[in-house]
Amino acid sequence: MKNLSEKLRLKNVCCVFCVSSGGAAAGPRLNNNQLYKFSYTTEVLVDKTKGSKEGSAGYRISSDVDVNLVWRDPSSKDDQLIQLVISNVRLNPASRRSEKKNVLHGSTAESVLGKTKLAALTKPFLLHLRNGKAKAFYSYWAEPATIKNLKRGLASLLQVQLKTGKVIENDVSGRCIVEYKAVKGQVTRTKILETCKTAETGFTTHSQVMGVSRKSSSVTVFTLEDGFIRSAVADETHSLAVNTRRSTAAKVVSKQTLTLVGTEAGPLEVAGKDVAGVVKSIDAKLAAVGIVAEKVKSQCKGCPSLFEHWQTQQKLLEPASLSKATAPRSFLALIQGIRKASKDEILKVLKSASKTSLPQVVDAVTSSQTTASLDAMLEFLNFTDTKGFVLQERFLYACGFASHPNERMLQALLDISNGKIGSTDIKESVVIIMGALVHKLCQKGECNLPTVVQVKKLLLDSPESRQVESEVQMYLLALKNSMLPEAIPIFTKYAESELGSYSTIALTALQRYDVKLMTNEVKQTVNRVYHQNRRIYEKNVRAAAADVILSSNPSYMEVKNLLLSIGNLPHEMNKYMLSKIQDILRFQLPASKVIQKAMRDMISHNYDRFAKVGSSSAFSGFMAQSADVTSTYSLDILYSGSGILRRSNMNIYGASKGATLHGLQVAIEAQGLESLIAATPDQGEEDLESFAGMSALLFDVQLRPVTFFKGYSDLMSKMFSMSGEPMNVVKGLILLTDHSEVIQLQSGLKASAEFQGGLAIDISGGMEISLWYRESKTSVNNRGALVVTGNVTVDMDFMRAGVEVSFETEASLDFITTVQFSEYPFLVCMQMDKTTFPVSEYLTKYESLSSGKSVVSHKSKKQLVPGSEFPLHQENSNMCKKVFDSSW
Repeated sequence: MKNLSEKLRLKNVCCVFCVSSGGAAAGPRLNNNQLYKFSYTTEVLVDKTKGSKEGSAGYRISSDVDVNLVWRDPSSKDDQLIQLVISNVRLNPASRRSEKKNVLHGSTAESVLGKTKLAALTKPFLLHLRNGKAKAFYSYWAEPATIKNLKRGLASLLQVQLKTGKVIENDVSGRCIVEYKAVKGQVTRTKILETCKTAETGFTTHSQVMGVSRKSSSVTVFTLEDGFIRSAVADETHSLAVNTRRSTAAKVVSKQTLTLVGTEAGPLEVAGKDVAGVVKSIDAKLAAVGIVAEKVKSQCKGCPSLFEHWQTQQKLLEPASLSKATAPRSFLALIQGIRKASKDEILKVLKSASKTSLPQVVDAVTSSQTTASLDAMLEFLNFTDTKGFVLQERFLYACGFASHPNERMLQALLDISNGKIGSTDIKESVVIIMGALVHKLCQKGECNLPTVVQVKKLLLDSPESRQVESEVQMYLLALKNSMLPEAIPIFTKYAESELGSYSTIALTALQRYDVKLMTNEVKQTVNRVYHQNRRIYEKNVRAAAADVILSSNPSYMEVKNLLLSIGNLPHEMNKYMLSKIQDILRFQLPASKVIQKAMRDMISHNYDRFAKVGSSSAFSGFMAQSADVTSTYSLDILYSGSGILRRSNMNIYGASKGATLHGLQVAIEAQGLESLIAATPDQGEEDLESFAGMSALLFDVQLRPVTFFKGYSDLMSKMFSMSGEPMNVVKGLILLTDHSEVIQLQSGLKASAEFQGGLAIDISGGMEISLWYRESKTSVNNRGALVVTGNVTVDMDFMRAGVEVSFETEASLDFITTVQFSEYPFLVCMQMDKTTFPVSEYLTKYESLSSGKSVVSHKSKKQLVPGSEFPLHQENSNMCKKVFDSSW
């Protein structure tokens, strides 16, 4: 009987949001002289993506809400001004927990919020509704932003459309497309969150592979009975995950519940011609402050200054610690501090750092990518001083790896390049990195910014206008980084250059472009280079041309002509091309189908062609395969006929969700070394100057090439002074993942999401030649430590809840090639090893009050991934056995 009487009571209540008998309502209509009493709760939870509510961090705000009609436009029943009053505010944990783990135990709303904020929260506010849509929200400018946002969240919950359809609405979340579905007794409102436009914009990593994905949903269900809206329940979820390791993920869940509990006699309508006049008559201090949430400035009480923070981290950023996960973790923490610091605070840290830790500080300051951090670096570095080479190059490389560069960073590099630079190597790096910044800015849709246009013109015009070989190479490498479609004709021209260095850069650059941009003219040029239709080319140039052909959706005739060339090439080139074709077939690369078709012709595919001997090879394999990311490697090695290395090329790629990242390329080239062993150079390579060097491409950014030696005299001096120690190519800390956003929840609360990934890396390479043992050895050593952290926090000034998910690992990868050229065919052994490495995962949840009271929980999981030697072809295994047997 009690339930029945309650039901009848609610049925007799005058409609809160009802369809009047005077015609179909576009939205809710309130009756005059009625006070509608609601219960209201809003809660927020943060946790790892698969976490349950019971274990989540978060809190619930409960209250009573009184709603009444203040004014209605006489000419339109759907044009209403309503008043809302929040009272009886309670704060509780979002889930059950023990007293020890309850940060709110013993607290009241007043003790947590403070008298001023509680008074502001319980002060009446007004909402102007027209046809069910919020036209204006009236509150007090002097109120704290967090309080106004909570009120906006409640007011936004009152917007409802009674017909099915899509509309654009303004609410606390911003300006969003909203879809309504009305069925008998229920209206469902689905907010399409990716369409919401707000003033607060974040940033994210340009690379999708290293980026962060977010899945979001926001659904509000209005329950109606006999035309009455009895309740409104809003559920909103945002999940963020690191693409390369989706278990490193966090979520924020927000829920609002508004339920009608009864009505009673209320105030009469206020007389007035329009809304503005009515509002002024109620309280002159009330103002239309906007329904969209305003920014909240978070203040960290008792937090250390940047300098104090640096003092605690300095030892962890010394060179001896760079191979440990503590280095990138400290690097990420330092970046967070720098992003909140002023230019003077940053300069203080730069000037106080030790000589050995300073390069790592430069990495962190530059990677922070704030106006203050860039200003500090430009003031700190003196590019006219050659002694500052290491710091200058670390600054430039950090600019190249920038996650979200802006026009000002590019302008700074342009100004540096136009000024006096003490080191020619630094001049090269400045220009090469400018190309990388152009590419990233164009990816962001900022190709038409004035500075970008200026630098594009400089890069596109310079190769033709320069006479010095090193300068032409510098601008070609910058264009290779820029990936500008306008540069394709330039690369096409230089692919046929008489200088092998120009041709190699041009051809490797063309290989990076989308296959759709490879026109018939480009393909014809590359085929001419490979088949030497106009002049004789070096083997490494022809090998680069073959790579372009085979990776650019080759036609049947292109493949057939490549197959027919095998047997007519220099010995080692024959073997290289055979190995390349077999690798494409084995690894099922895109060109495999057309190759299989061409090989049905016995003229192009026969024993005579496919039984050529030699030591050159090409091989691809998987480094790692998971549901999140696939990592592959390739090793291409080309020798001269005398057994000396001509080109060694190691590549590592990462693929995730259809996107690919060229993680690493280390190419070692050597030429003109035949005189050392009294051997005859191959055709087209008789007059080449003695040279050996290394070129690295890291995370899609081409770095300045490193020279081991150039010229016969330099070669001989290096021969007698070789220590066997590898030469450093790149060393430092790189910000790989960088995602920052403010998630505006419909409840009025804000969640801030910060995901960062830091890599400490050390890549070195070397080349040793022993004339006594007639043996050469090349090595590429990669050492790295990776840390990725994700932090989602809901901060209301007076109360804070958050979750941090992270993983870390330390690994090394070595690639060693040993060649014994005392006889032909010479013995070649390639080894690619990874050591056993740890992978650790961490989960931290925290809740705190402005009083300083806090509760923190930690969880961790660790595992060891066994080391291994990556498999290469069987022929290599047999050769290694002979090499090591002969060494004893």
